Amino acid sequence: MSFAKSIVLIDISADSVAGAYAHYKESEMPTLLYARRLPIELHDGEPHETSMLRTFSTLGNTLIREGAPTLARSTGSGSADAILVSVDAPWQETKVRTESFEQKSDFIFTKKMVATVFEKTSVAPLGNVLADESIIGTILNGYETREPYGKKVHRASVIILTSLIKQKVSDGIVTVAKSLFHTKNIFSIAGSSLRYQAVRRMFPHERDALILDAMRSLISIALVRKNLLVAVAEVSDAVIGDDNLHIKKIVDEFAELAKQYPLPRTIFLLSQGRDHSLLEEAFKTSKLGGLWLSDNPPKVVSVLASHITGFVRQVATEPPDLPLLLMALYWQHRP
Repeated sequence: MSFAKSIVLIDISADSVAGAYAHYKESEMPTLLYARRLPIELHDGEPHETSMLRTFSTLGNTLIREGAPTLARSTGSGSADAILVSVDAPWQETKVRTESFEQKSDFIFTKKMVATVFEKTSVAPLGNVLADESIIGTILNGYETREPYGKKVHRASVIILTSLIKQKVSDGIVTVAKSLFHTKNIFSIAGSSLRYQAVRRMFPHERDALILDAMRSLISIALVRKNLLVAVAEVSDAVIGDDNLHIKKIVDEFAELAKQYPLPRTIFLLSQGRDHSLLEEAFKTSKLGGLWLSDNPPKVVSVLASHITGFVRQVATEPPDLPLLLMALYWQHRP
């Protein structure tokens, strides 16, 4: 980044809405200056999204009243340059697809070629908004390449992670955001897509891993092989409760993935509170060995807020909020 920016981060889940001010400065670690999370209070007969948008409005007013002065004291201005909104179930969907390029003779692989394909294929299903499309991998002549453009190839492919958000919810979020903040630069993304990309930034040397995102009621599983995302599965009815853990659906999804790919030995686990210990214990006691062709369970790495201290600095007085910290990290490396 060539200059300083202040970003409003909004995290929307089925049961709460959180917000933060993050400040970015060239060659410096991002700083989370203010953070707040509010529970969604459901009213009788009121649609879920109406309750969520009302909570978002209340949170936004709190951000302006309490957070903006904190931002101003730290940076000299209480205004934000952009808003990043992360949306979770039941209002989002994440998909992964591969677009291929091949010609009879060698050709130069360019950004324009990729942009042309995006124009033709970037169509959201009825009732949804295409919130974000991120290229998360490029393969030239069979090999992953980090700087692919301008190279001569005979075949190429790009792996694209897509975020879809319900049209009605997206429109409501934009309306509330515009009524609260001066900036019109509003960017949305599915929460599971954002967190996958942030975790890959945190652990770049883990080329093979399963990322189990159990932060929300909709659990997602991302399979990474040779540093490329090859599959995404969502477990809509897997429930994590205070005293009860239903892990069978997760294991079933692992089994489906194992039919197509060898499963990696590392599982990155994203969860909050005491769910960490519940999930870790469940993996230790579940008979997963057959999926890995081994009697030993896979290595479960719980991703904690403390892991992000080397990437994002928090000076907010609220306890560390993992989703918000991951959002701050994602924005720094946003495509």
